[in-house]
Amino acid sequence: MKPNPCPCHSGKTYAKCCQAFLSGKAKARTAAQLMRSRYSAYALGGHGDYLYRTWHPDSLGSLQPEDLDLITVRWTHLELLQAQQSGDAGNVEFKARFVHEDGSEGLHHELSTFVRDKGHWLYHQGQVFEE
Repeated sequence: MKPNPCPCHSGKTYAKCCQAFLSGKAKARTAAQLMRSRYSAYALGGHGDYLYRTWHPDSLGSLQPEDLDLITVRWTHLELLQAQQSGDAGNVEFKARFVHEDGSEGLHHELSTFVRDKGHWLYHQGQVFEE
């Protein structure tokens, strides 16, 4: 039986990549790891608690874990364009491809900012680029 590839397209298996983060057995050591694991959470669905816990409270707004559980599109590919980290701040630019329910394809291009608070990386905000 062939092992499942990680949804984040790291080239690793899910068990050796994002699974430990989503299950709570490990925490992301870098902003890029957190970004990849959050993408996997969205791609798999049902990980609203993880997404909620890894979102900085200052930018969470009225979102609740159950809102983040939903799969609204089928995420098909993640490409990290650049990742930088200095101290407790980091940013990751990425492109994520997805398919809508009607079969049309889409692209989400974002520069995400992350902060490390008490040893935990958190998604703070993102700047979305129009393609």
